[in-house]
Order: sequence, then structure tokens, then C-alpha cells
Amino acid sequence: MTRPALILHGGAGARRSRDYAAEREHMAEVVARMAERLNAGAAALDVAVEATVLLEDSGLYVAGRGGSPNLAGAFELDASLMDGATGRVGAVAALQGFRNPVVAARAVMDHTPHVMLAGEGAARFAGARGLTRIEDPDAWFTRAGQGEDNHPPGTLAHGTVGCCVLDDRGRLAAATSTAGVFGKLPGRVGDSPVVGCGVWADARVAVSCTGQGEFFMRTVAAARVGWSVEAGAPVDSAARAAVAAVGALGGDGGLIALDAAGRVAHPFNSQGMKRAWLTPGGDVHVAVFEPDAG
Repeated sequence: MTRPALILHGGAGARRSRDYAAEREHMAEVVARMAERLNAGAAALDVAVEATVLLEDSGLYVAGRGGSPNLAGAFELDASLMDGATGRVGAVAALQGFRNPVVAARAVMDHTPHVMLAGEGAARFAGARGLTRIEDPDAWFTRAGQGEDNHPPGTLAHGTVGCCVLDDRGRLAAATSTAGVFGKLPGRVGDSPVVGCGVWADARVAVSCTGQGEFFMRTVAAARVGWSVEAGAPVDSAARAAVAAVGALGGDGGLIALDAAGRVAHPFNSQGMKRAWLTPGGDVHVAVFEPDAG
């Protein structure tokens, strides 16, 4: 039996002028609840989805209820998840009108032969599966990212949530969910729903990315971590190298990673990255601006 572990993030758009007490408390609560699920024998994939749903529904992060609209005023949500034990992936992109894109991504994984559904097709599929609709967007969305943009106007200000999980059978899984960069063009899709760019999980490591998605796509950041670990690199070194590659192109953000031994990595090159994790020993840690340690 493996001792479970978990790490989650609430986005790398944090700025030092803002108080993140509510986010810190919420992330700690989510980790504690998921620790109970893991200790009861829940599967990594299920816990990754459940944790991400809690992050989406909180309205505290730029994903799910906290999403920001595109330039046309519409809320287009992206999400993906990957099961390290089987290599299965599910994703949705530019999904409108539904509460939890990560649940839609799980439905794509479980009920279609496809990896990703996008736009109107994704919405039709979610409706056919009976997923929860958003009846009044103006009342539902909190626009959590307002005040968190630490970039000049016209640049790719961002926010995302994600989770990486190791269960008691040694299985790894990862999920990522976002509303995308602020003020994006209608139809824009970033790294979050793209396997290898915003999410990765295999038998050795699970990864979820957050930041300026265009740069994470150009560097295939999540899979880069996986391939480096496969080649023998420690998870911390692999994660730092992936973020460095993003930075070398001028992008910012960060990622979380968790290996099969329960070791975590959470490097970032932005002002901060909201994150929390559960160690195999049962300890819970929370950080926003603190250095990448733990």
C-alpha cells in the first residue's frame, strides 16, 4: 500500500498587494477533505475531479464560478484530466453554460471515444449528459480575477486551478480547469485542456500548469516534466526546468507536480502561486508567495 499524497493550486496570478487569507483557508479545507477521501481508499482520478470541483465552485479562483469573461462578454471554460494508470484523457474547451467543466471533461473521458470536445459540441454533449447548467451567468460568476491581474493591459493575465493526486494503490492523476486569460478573444483556447501542455499524468508523475497558456503550449510544459522524470530526473528538477523553459520565451506562471513517491514540486516565476499539499505523512501545507519548498 502506498501512502497517499496530493497537491493543488489556485493559479499563478497572485499579486503581493492582495490578501489571500480566504484562498489559503479554502485550499487547506479542500486538502483536508480530500485526505479523508484518500484515506478511505478513493481513487486518484476521482479525487482529482472532486478537488477541482470544489475549487471551481468556490468562486475564489479564475476557474468555474470565479471565471472572467472574454472580450464578447461570454464565459468560455476549459478543463482536462488525465489518468496516469491508464493514459486516458478527457477535456473540454470553450464550454459555455455549464457549471463544472472538469465534470464535463470526465464525461468525455468516460462516455466518448474522444479526448476533447469544444464549443457548441461540448455544450450539446454536456446537456445530453444532464450536467448542471448555469441559468443566470450574471448571478453565478464572481469574476474572482478582478484585482489579481499583475500584467499591463493587453498582455496575457491569467488564472487556473488544478490538482495532482497519488492514491493508496500508487495511481497518479491530474486535473486542470480555467476560464482562460483575462480579456481573451472569443474562441481562444490555452494550455489547460490540452494534454501535455496544461495537464499530464503517467505512472511516474502528475502535473498541472497555470500561467500564460500560450507559452506552456509552446514548450509542452506538462509533458516535458513527465518525460524528464521518465529519463531519471528528480521531480523538483524536472518541474523547475519546465518553468524555466516557459520563462525563456517570456512567459510567466508555474506548475505543480507530484511523483509516485509522494514528492511534490511547485515552482513558479510569477509574483506568487496559490497552492496547498498533503504529504505522505499526513501533513498539510499552504503557500502563496513563499519560496518553492516542501
